[in-house]
Amino acid sequence: MLKRNKMKVLSLILATLVVGTTFVGCGKKDDASSTAKVDQVVKYNLGAQPKTIDPGLNNSVEGGIVDVNAFEGLENVDANNKVTPGVAEKYDVSSDGTKYTFHLRKDAKWSDGKGVTANDFYYAWTRALAPETASDYAYQLYYIKNGEAYNGGKAKVADLGIKVVDDYTLEVTLEAPTAYFLALTAFPTYFPVRKDIVEANKEGWATDAKTFVSNGAYKMSEYAQKDHMTFVKNDSYWDKANVKLDKIQYTLLDNETSALNAFESGEIDATDLLPAEQKQSLIKDGKAKVYPYLGTYYYAVNVSNKNVSADVAKALSNTNVRKALSMAIDRTAIVENVTKGGEQPATSYVPKGIVDSTGKEFKNKDYLKTTADVEGAKKLLADAGYPEGKGFPKLEIKYNTGQGHQNIAQAIQEMWKKNLGIDVTLVNEERKVQLDDLTKHNFMVCRTAWIADYNDPMTFIDMYYTNGGNNNPGYTNPEYDKLVDAAKKGTDAAKRTEDMHKAEDILMNDMPIIPIYYYTNVLALKNNITDLQKSPLGFVYFRNTVVEAASK
Repeated sequence: MLKRNKMKVLSLILATLVVGTTFVGCGKKDDASSTAKVDQVVKYNLGAQPKTIDPGLNNSVEGGIVDVNAFEGLENVDANNKVTPGVAEKYDVSSDGTKYTFHLRKDAKWSDGKGVTANDFYYAWTRALAPETASDYAYQLYYIKNGEAYNGGKAKVADLGIKVVDDYTLEVTLEAPTAYFLALTAFPTYFPVRKDIVEANKEGWATDAKTFVSNGAYKMSEYAQKDHMTFVKNDSYWDKANVKLDKIQYTLLDNETSALNAFESGEIDATDLLPAEQKQSLIKDGKAKVYPYLGTYYYAVNVSNKNVSADVAKALSNTNVRKALSMAIDRTAIVENVTKGGEQPATSYVPKGIVDSTGKEFKNKDYLKTTADVEGAKKLLADAGYPEGKGFPKLEIKYNTGQGHQNIAQAIQEMWKKNLGIDVTLVNEERKVQLDDLTKHNFMVCRTAWIADYNDPMTFIDMYYTNGGNNNPGYTNPEYDKLVDAAKKGTDAAKRTEDMHKAEDILMNDMPIIPIYYYTNVLALKNNITDLQKSPLGFVYFRNTVVEAASK
């Protein structure tokens, strides 16, 4: 995101960066003596097992939920999802908006009792930026002076705009004013990690309760692979007095029916993994609620020419083919007949609800139709040399485990066969494997999605920068890159928005991705659990959560 050169605008910008809702139960909140009689334990279903919960390497919502509760950045977000002090109790900003000086609180501790210092942030950030780390989210630190140059091997670590003044003072110099930089410091990639812990076991430190040392409200007590993770209240956390839960158990049920059955039987207390056909009845019965969710569900198309046969590479490298595949999809039918959770057909990549630098809605046009344009799709496919699908190689759609993803894939498989004459096979993979295949461009077409990291169009636009860590299609366009660079460094709000609109114009014309729908999030939650904070950025915060006596 971007920072304005006029600091008086900063408070307005930050007010819109992180927005969300807090789920408050139906009952009246008990006083301290009453809640003390109820076990303060929440069993939350993450769904898929995260590929990693190392905050410097994670790039999934599942891992992010764990990280925002186990760690704390320089800044945090409060119950209203507004940026608030975290490890840094205060900060100073230079008049030109490019230099931040963070003053760390001296009572911030790691879960093993050691103090959190500026060196822990320095290590975490330089580690994520180091080329050998290969962090998918390294680009999230490119706002720091020479961050991109260091990650690309064109600068030394000493050239980075990160300076440890002393144990409790961290000075950060940016490439350009960035209005949302404070919000970024509350994002997992900016969380501190301990050098002595990570360096002692680089591959396994984040999978063992003995070594998963964290500095947030909760600490790990158990990690049972593919089953559950248990976190308990961190008594070393500086704000522990305001943390009410004693334990969070994250279950890893990745089947919608199994998750709902576990919820109904009381085995879990909350899940957003629900069978599509049950969502509306759960909402009507008051067992579930629809939350805003700033994200787009889409299919990535491999345009890298890697890990596919020559005939597939030839087909997918043709822009008309990609456009035909997109035009042959009836998005309205998918949201009304398949997903059934209040989703809206995606007619752009950047979803509704994302605001520009002035706080205005960014979305200004529809690139796609909500229903299939069969004749238009057939013409484009014929222009590409595949009339009625003749001679077109068999495609493969990969999707991660989940009945919902499978149902969507089957619907699109049928649409492409009926409307274009293209044969498609479906491949189901567990989430960890699918994320790895996306990173390595090991797919033809793959289900994926993007949830905003902060409320600004750049969180979507910069993903498809050449060689970007989350650029799964392997897309490259020099003009697109120029516009991203200009928008990141520009200080004129109108020009910045214009550059990002032009970038999205290019992306939606080249079609390395096929948007399907804009997300909503339907969460089933026991009604005696209050103040569970559900962010439209995908995170769930448990710092203020309370379990009340169940209503009779």
